[in-house]
Amino acid sequence: MAKKNIFSFYQMKEKGEKITYLTAYDFPTARMAEVAGLDMLLVGDSLGMVVYGYEGTLPVTMDQMIVHSQAVRRGAPNTFVIGDMPFLSYQQSVTEAIENAGRFHKEAGVDAVKLEGGRRVAAQIRGIVESGMLVMGHIGLTPQSSAQLGGFKAQANTAEAAMEIIADARAVEEAGAFAILLEAIPPEVGKVITETLKIPVLGIGAGPHCDGQLLIVSDMLGIFEAFTPKFVKKYANLAGEIVTAFQEYVNEVRSGKFPEEQYCYKMKAGEAEKFTELLSKSS
Repeated sequence: MAKKNIFSFYQMKEKGEKITYLTAYDFPTARMAEVAGLDMLLVGDSLGMVVYGYEGTLPVTMDQMIVHSQAVRRGAPNTFVIGDMPFLSYQQSVTEAIENAGRFHKEAGVDAVKLEGGRRVAAQIRGIVESGMLVMGHIGLTPQSSAQLGGFKAQANTAEAAMEIIADARAVEEAGAFAILLEAIPPEVGKVITETLKIPVLGIGAGPHCDGQLLIVSDMLGIFEAFTPKFVKKYANLAGEIVTAFQEYVNEVRSGKFPEEQYCYKMKAGEAEKFTELLSKSS
């Protein structure tokens, strides 16, 4: 499978072909996603919650993001991979934003980076792009600044707030982002932004009109059970199946049923008798 590039995504938008986008945090998930034909993979800072068990994304470090991005790159060498810039890896200065975006590319081989914010991070987006790297914007519900938003809540649910989101989307495009992610906004706002911008618009809880959709892999597989956002459709309930498998394993080990003969190694022909003879002599 040939890896898609930014021109592939521009063409998909022009043709009305939807872009498929999932998060991945490790080698096996990335490998399966590539086999399934995903267009994009995001190594999201959501790994703070779904992998490390943090209460939010703020504790995630650049080093953690690099390690997981390396694993995803190895698992999906032919898929467009985006590294999510963690909290305080880009907010403090344009220079720091460029340096950390560069780390993603040099150390993990990502195809692009994603950062949160609209007008207030336009300078950082522009700086990274002018340094020769690709940036995906992210507006609406931005988890790294969720405290300012009053928590993990839907955004743009008033006319005035919707206009602010649209202004942010335009600023992200003008700064040079190749695409933008909209999170937790009403479908009518997502529709306007998708039709207004020339760059691909991806949605996670932003309605059906976006150029493509993103879901957190742990949510859509039914693995992460702490909470489920309204926009998540569960395509499986693996948590229940995994717990059942663990319970069956515990019962079989305790009862002595596992491991059966078929799961045990055998000595070469004639060696068992020789082994028994040697044991008897040694005793």
